[in-house]
Amino acid sequence: MRILLSNDDGYFAPGLACLAETLSSIADIIVVAPERDRSGASNSLTLDRPLSFRKSHNGFYYVNGTPTDCVHLAVTGMLDDLPDMIISGINDGANMGDDTIYSGTVAAATEGFLLGIPSIAVSLVSVSNGNFSTAANVTLNMVKQFMKEKFHVPILLNINVPDVPQEQLQGLDVTRLGRRHKAEGVIKSHTPRGNIVFWVGAAGAAQDAGEGTDFFSVQNNRVSVTPLQIDLTRYDQIEYLKDWLGLSC
Repeated sequence: MRILLSNDDGYFAPGLACLAETLSSIADIIVVAPERDRSGASNSLTLDRPLSFRKSHNGFYYVNGTPTDCVHLAVTGMLDDLPDMIISGINDGANMGDDTIYSGTVAAATEGFLLGIPSIAVSLVSVSNGNFSTAANVTLNMVKQFMKEKFHVPILLNINVPDVPQEQLQGLDVTRLGRRHKAEGVIKSHTPRGNIVFWVGAAGAAQDAGEGTDFFSVQNNRVSVTPLQIDLTRYDQIEYLKDWLGLSC
């Protein structure tokens, strides 16, 4: 089995190294990741310049682009044989609820899904304990299940793992995305030269975090596995919009 790994924290990230080492016990691993931290890059592609492609001392390939660039480049131009699965992570921090819209981690997996390859995004809901091995083992078990029984439909999974030792996990849930409150405001600051700059504020607290959501599972030390889709159509507003535009018969 061949697995393509990527992330948005950069090719030097400890979560990526841990995941590559863990999965190498059961699969052929190739890593193509950004050359620097590209958190929050979402699904952006670099279209205004060529991309460089290099190999690091640890055998990982890195690209001067976004997570989406990395997966797109690997699948459509670099690899002679397509991977059986694409895994993005392990992200250092949660990707739950609204985070998925902005996440470069989820975006890398999404690109794989769009290219027709089963794809998984994995995040450690970090509280600075650094339990990447817990998330890596969860992913390992997921891959073993895939090897045993492949998905019969196109699949894009978003996995969030509590930042606790393996033995403290309380199980696994299939969940839906929750919702966050409005993000905190930007932080105004000044450079040493007196120019005004702004830092984007932190994400808001969980608002929709009831039972069945990714937030609820992680808060209860359970792994959250959420199946994602790409279709953003608001189907329940189609007829209303037709009426509003005077298009109904």
